Amino acid sequence: MNDHLRKDIDEGYLHAQQKAADYFNILNGQVSHYSYIPVLTEDFHLWKKDHLPRFSTSSFFMGWKKAPERHDYHQYIWWMNRTGKLDDYLDRSISYIFMRDLGKALDSPNIAHRVQRSVKRLKDQLILPDSAIQKEKIFNMAGLYRFAQKEGLESTLIWVMEKLKKVSSKIPAGMDATEAQRKLIKIIAGVVMQVIEEMEDEVLPEERTERLEKAIRLGYSYGLTYPFIDDLLDAKILSPKEERQYSELIRTTLITGVVPDLGEWTGKNKELIEYIHIELREAFLYIRDQQEADTRDTFLEQSYVFFKAQEVDRTKDLSYGHYTNEELYIPVIVKAASSRLIVRSIIRAAEDEGIDSRTFYYGIYNQLADDFADMFEDMKQGGVTPYTYYLKYHDKRPDLVNPFEMYWAVISYLIHELYGSDQKTCEVILDRAINGLQRYKVRIGAEKYKEVMDVFTAGIPEFNELIQYMVQNAKDVDFFDKLVRDHMIADLQQEKREQEEFIATVKSVWHQINDNLLISENKQDSAIKESIVEACNYSLQGDGKRLRSIMAWVMAVNEYGLDQTAIMPLLKSLEYMHTASLIFDDLPSQDNASIRRGRQTVHEVYNHAIGELSGLFLTQKAVEEQTLLKGFDPQTILRLIGYSAKMTTEMCKGQAMDLGSKGQELTLEELRTICFYKTGIAFEASLIMPAILAGKEEKGMAALKKFAYHAGLAFQIKDDLLDVEGDFAILGKPLLKDVENNRSTFVSVLGAIEAKKAMWDHYSFAIESLQEISQQTTFLKHLMNYIVNREH
Repeated sequence: MNDHLRKDIDEGYLHAQQKAADYFNILNGQVSHYSYIPVLTEDFHLWKKDHLPRFSTSSFFMGWKKAPERHDYHQYIWWMNRTGKLDDYLDRSISYIFMRDLGKALDSPNIAHRVQRSVKRLKDQLILPDSAIQKEKIFNMAGLYRFAQKEGLESTLIWVMEKLKKVSSKIPAGMDATEAQRKLIKIIAGVVMQVIEEMEDEVLPEERTERLEKAIRLGYSYGLTYPFIDDLLDAKILSPKEERQYSELIRTTLITGVVPDLGEWTGKNKELIEYIHIELREAFLYIRDQQEADTRDTFLEQSYVFFKAQEVDRTKDLSYGHYTNEELYIPVIVKAASSRLIVRSIIRAAEDEGIDSRTFYYGIYNQLADDFADMFEDMKQGGVTPYTYYLKYHDKRPDLVNPFEMYWAVISYLIHELYGSDQKTCEVILDRAINGLQRYKVRIGAEKYKEVMDVFTAGIPEFNELIQYMVQNAKDVDFFDKLVRDHMIADLQQEKREQEEFIATVKSVWHQINDNLLISENKQDSAIKESIVEACNYSLQGDGKRLRSIMAWVMAVNEYGLDQTAIMPLLKSLEYMHTASLIFDDLPSQDNASIRRGRQTVHEVYNHAIGELSGLFLTQKAVEEQTLLKGFDPQTILRLIGYSAKMTTEMCKGQAMDLGSKGQELTLEELRTICFYKTGIAFEASLIMPAILAGKEEKGMAALKKFAYHAGLAFQIKDDLLDVEGDFAILGKPLLKDVENNRSTFVSVLGAIEAKKAMWDHYSFAIESLQEISQQTTFLKHLMNYIVNREH
């Protein structure tokens, strides 16, 4: 390693350390002399006038204005708007983000204008009545894709979705995958927001798209360091030897600007580290290559400062009782400041007088707030923070600086020294402080909260009395980013639960269907050398997904309340029809496929004639099964059989169109038509046939048909993509079969990138159509997620 480079970058750390030491001395002086208390007491007396509830007869008669629970995100936003609170709520929320994330001062007329512009933009999005995002989860994929289409960012969004999916699958046990995903999304959103705010209104659409694309990639690239550096090293998943080797790898990268080869890795986490090394190398190179020479040096220096400060903190041992106050606080100040400065260097933010100072001095405010909220979790993990250390040693070490008092000293310094006693800044920071304590009290409970306060406020009883009065009584101090955070965590957790339920349902129904699917052979069948029943069962025993019959089961049983035993003939008929279509599709006269579902096709194992007859046998067996449906009105059964026969004829037309198109260059519309007849109709039948059995009228089925149309197209596009990009071992069939057959596909017509866009477009249409369906649609939503994310 170049000694000159190490010396330069170490000098950068020493400079940051000295600046942090000077800041600590100022704050420590305020804590020692309690000089922050009279200043903040006066601030609170002015502040509380706008935040204490006032009783009036009008408020008594307007009980309908009581706030809904904040976990009901959409209702809460609606209530805020209805009661006239939304503008102020968004104003303080956006103002806080401008201070925290953008390093701006609120007393500037230009910043005031930009805050109001952002407030208006956000409010318009939140209260738009027909917004898909408003009706669904905040971060639902269909809503995000529609945003990406509007901004011309479809390919970038697809890229980052694929990346996030992979990262989530690689988070090892012992780390929180949901929290890692949330952090990554938050960082990406934060970088995008900063880039948007750095852009002027007159930026051309092409330039805006380019900047936003870079922001998403930069946000992901930088955000990746949190799960795969900070969290991984904190989680103690790596052995001590692996941790040293990994840390040296990162240190070398930041000092030299070059990612070294991984080399020989002998630890048990070899596979994980190999993936992380590849992913972090790609991320690092992208960030580095986006920098100019001057900002590249700044980025490397700030990253090194942050990493070294984290390392210093990470090596502390809670059982060691002799750390000085400087050892406890200075690394915290350094890492909090440098983490914020890194982002500014990454996006090459425009210079702004005083912004580096504001960014540096502001960092510890957030860090102390976060450490306070997490102190018991940190304590369990043996982590050393000012709060955990004080909690353990305050009764033995009277020299220790109380971090809660330090927190208020920081607030006083920010308001009156850094921001020049600006009234709006004072309002926003005090709002945030009281809101943080309110949220913490709710989270841990009033009794535990009192115990915490008894420890951390023992030396400031009068000031604490004022603080707790505000915590108990202050109104209108909540923030939108906290609402989004809570809702996002709840969404991710709910998504995980729903996904687990979806998988459990699929597995359970799959086994039910498989247990009843095979056709019984009679003596006459077994006497025939080439038994058609045997050939049919051979095909039915293949590793099929049973997707269509599972869809039908869910709709029939879960949504329409039909008896699962009574509908088994329907499920068998759907599988027989689908399997017949595959047998026909594989024949030499059609696709001439030799492998299906990971093994030889029927005509390869038996012969071509048996293959043809088996397909015909299964189509008739499907009709026979429909006649065996018991407990339904005869007219309903006739209606079902009529519908099924019609769908079968339509599928035959689709296959004929497909065969006739070999060697031809199809238009996109022709391709969609063929796809609907071949795939979409089967999806439709799986949804409509249970509705027919449940006695539903035709007019109520339009939304189901719309969903099936777009689900079928998304499914087929994914199939076409897998034929080009899939893994034979997972797919169970050869790749590039469509190319071999000289057949037009969505990939050959559109190209892989545009085909992915089309798939996500149909995904979004399918998800949006669910809003028109009266039944529960959770299963169908996760079915769509499976369709676009599957690997076989």
